[in-house]
Amino acid sequence: MTAEQTAVPIVAQSRPDNRRRAWSMTGLVVFLYIINYADKAVLGIIAQPMARELGLTSAQIGMVGSLFFLTFTIGGFFAGPLNKYLTLRWALLILAAAWSVVMLPLLISASLVTLIVGRMLLGLAEGPSSALMHTATYSWHPPNKRGLPGAFLMASGSIAKILLAPVLTFITINYGWKTTVAVLTVLGVTWIVCWLIGWTEGPYTGKAPKAEAGDADDAVASVPWRKILLSRTFVSCGALTIVVYGLSTVVLTWLPSYFERGLGYSALQAGSMLAIPAIVTLILLITSGFVTDRLMGRGASSRTVRIIVPCIGVLVCGIVLAALPLVDVPMLAVIALSIGYGAASMAFPLINAAISELCPPQQTAGTMGAFLATMAIGGLIAPYATGVIIDNAATPTAGYTLVFQVIGILAAIAAVAALLLANPDRDRRAILG
Repeated sequence: MTAEQTAVPIVAQSRPDNRRRAWSMTGLVVFLYIINYADKAVLGIIAQPMARELGLTSAQIGMVGSLFFLTFTIGGFFAGPLNKYLTLRWALLILAAAWSVVMLPLLISASLVTLIVGRMLLGLAEGPSSALMHTATYSWHPPNKRGLPGAFLMASGSIAKILLAPVLTFITINYGWKTTVAVLTVLGVTWIVCWLIGWTEGPYTGKAPKAEAGDADDAVASVPWRKILLSRTFVSCGALTIVVYGLSTVVLTWLPSYFERGLGYSALQAGSMLAIPAIVTLILLITSGFVTDRLMGRGASSRTVRIIVPCIGVLVCGIVLAALPLVDVPMLAVIALSIGYGAASMAFPLINAAISELCPPQQTAGTMGAFLATMAIGGLIAPYATGVIIDNAATPTAGYTLVFQVIGILAAIAAVAALLLANPDRDRRAILG
């Protein structure tokens, strides 16, 4: 067992009241992640009605999606400094307040320029948030128990699609896309109130008092960032998640449009059908998080649980997506895409947990910020590239399926590379040694 894993006495970890408190705090972060994901996904939901109103092409919609992830990537590197100079309570509150209001000017003056500026500011505010939300959640769970809470964080996207996407689609169709943007602002304000009332920081951040966290944290000194960021696990897992995140951003930006323009479903059906891949993803995320945490508790290596398992999932995704052009029945295409996307999505919580093992606890926010910012590179490329391919394809269906096929091939290559190179146990010993 590592020094970080022994940072809190085992007795303290096993108390029912501590476990309940840990999961209640995790629930608050999950609530924020749901809103966070809905803010990302709303572009896909409002894309077609907004494009018709503003006269936007597919390439322009894709450019807006990619520019969001440009500032999202830049913002990710601010997670470490924010965590250093602010508590998690105030850092996340300020960021959530910022992203709740940056899209409001679009309601007053709707144009491509306003849309671009709003989405870029949203990306800048959300960039550090993912790392800080992971850090806030990990502050309540020891390293060998982070698979399941991490899965719940990643499942927030699925929950948003299942619960919010149909509602937001209904609002968009019946009351207009501007009303949908306003509703998300109200949700953000609601979370801020809950956060102010309920949040406290857990003992696994490296900032906790010795009375809570024990003396072991002080024994783990900070290490040079290059040792963490240039490790084979960080680099290979970064490459893998770039591809998987690229797929996620295509789903966020384009999936309702694919269902509508590519497969022939109505706008309401297309928005509601986001729930299908979301349900598959939710089941696989929670199952994999629960099972892998139990395996870690029984002594399985981090490489087995947090590298091999997600890489197999990404390989399955690669095979399914590469074969998608062969599927000509719309509902079968939806099912195949849902299985592939769900299998790949397992990689996020497991690999995030593996990356969090590489560093001392006080460097978790900076490490996760750098990793998630690296991962977001996929979002810089994929949405815009998708729009360009669709505009130049013979048919929208051919364009969408070509995009998914290319992502599938890249995913399979990246999964094999990570299988060969990544080993969190080995790299943690080298980094801390």
